[in-house]
Amino acid sequence: MKQKSYIDSHKGITFFFIIFLINFYNSWSDIIALTYLSLHGTYGVLWVLKSKIFPDKQWEQKCSLGYGIFIWLGLSLYWIAPIIIVSGNHILEFDPKFIHPNAYIALCISMYILGIFLHFVSDMQKYIYLKLNPGNLITTEMFSKIRNVNYFGELLIYLGFSLLAMDFAPLIVILLFFIVIWMPNMSKKDASLSKYENFEKYKSKTSKFFPFIY
Repeated sequence: MKQKSYIDSHKGITFFFIIFLINFYNSWSDIIALTYLSLHGTYGVLWVLKSKIFPDKQWEQKCSLGYGIFIWLGLSLYWIAPIIIVSGNHILEFDPKFIHPNAYIALCISMYILGIFLHFVSDMQKYIYLKLNPGNLITTEMFSKIRNVNYFGELLIYLGFSLLAMDFAPLIVILLFFIVIWMPNMSKKDASLSKYENFEKYKSKTSKFFPFIY
């Protein structure tokens, strides 16, 4: 099976997993739990649709059953946040006293929406551009300032709903994925793009991941 099969199935089932948690703990009156469901749940649905309409080539590679299970288990770490929210059992709790609770929720939702835009629009641009102009370096629009804007968008997505848990554990998971998967993938991408004559010029004018910082 392809890597995307394991990734898509996990992201697609997340919506139902969160509903199961809410039902199990009878948390239908918990606005944080329902907000989390609306964010992480819809992200999973959107990811599956994206995979069908404009798939990412890096996930088209076939893999062994063992590696597929490893992917599934790895992605399941993201389920720590909804478990904490719905069960009320914290691991490394923090209290965002610096902001009103409702404003905090609004901030999380806003971060998620911005992340959705950056991630999916940049992936759509990449898919269409490479389909119409194969073998060319993408340096315009969404990729004009950040070389990995899709990863930056994904970070905002995960931060958007993980921060709702008000616990450091889900944030540590995001950091782990950033160090172990995202950073190596971004370095591999730069190495691959270095074959283009104009890459060094493009690289000097852009950030790898975070605007103006990294």
